[in-house]
Amino acid sequence: MCRHLGYLGPEQTLHSLVYGGEYSLETQAYAPRMTQGNLLNADGFGVGWYQDGAAVRFRRAQPLWTDQSFREVAGAVRASCAVAAIRSATVGFPVDESCAQPFRAGKWLFSHNGKIEGYGGVEAKLRELAGDLAEVPDARAPLDSAPLFALTVRQWRDGAPLGDGLAAAVAAVTALAPGRYNLLASDGASLAATTWGDSLFVREDADAVRIASEPLDDDPAWRPVPDRSLVTAAPGAGVRIRPL
Repeated sequence: MCRHLGYLGPEQTLHSLVYGGEYSLETQAYAPRMTQGNLLNADGFGVGWYQDGAAVRFRRAQPLWTDQSFREVAGAVRASCAVAAIRSATVGFPVDESCAQPFRAGKWLFSHNGKIEGYGGVEAKLRELAGDLAEVPDARAPLDSAPLFALTVRQWRDGAPLGDGLAAAVAAVTALAPGRYNLLASDGASLAATTWGDSLFVREDADAVRIASEPLDDDPAWRPVPDRSLVTAAPGAGVRIRPL
């Protein structure tokens, strides 16, 4: 059910972030090791990064391993903060570029790994809670991740820090419906992620942090994040994990 990856540290090429490691994000697209109910993450992919302070994205509705043009471009683009995701579409939602993540609103990038159970019964309530976000196109995408994104953007615009915005969205949706709510976000200077029903790992090196659904290699520096946790990472603050 989808996989995602966040990076914060010295500039690296997108190629090294997406294709690097024995169990790279590309490998997870066709051979995930910690999947729940799906064998492939082949219904689209996306990468978001920052250029001159602005969030930039590349998204497609095809499997990551089939896009040779992006592989070439990724070697020429460098980033110090990035979010990448591969998608396994939930039954009932289209395989369309508008559904590929990360979503974007201003400086924020957002990815959801999971699903809302019984989405049809709670969609209207979730959109009511999110309020009017007509100027955020991704909040209107035709899948269950969109209202989660809308809820989170509402929190951020009201002044919530990056991680607190994710935590508030998880609290709101879990009060209405069960599901898997692993969220990941960046603002260009920090990362935040939640675990709720799916795997998440963090690797903290001397000058870089990676947060990923699955370890990208067998290095013992990767450590699992307990379920129902919030992870935050920022320069000078390191990695912090607290229960949700």
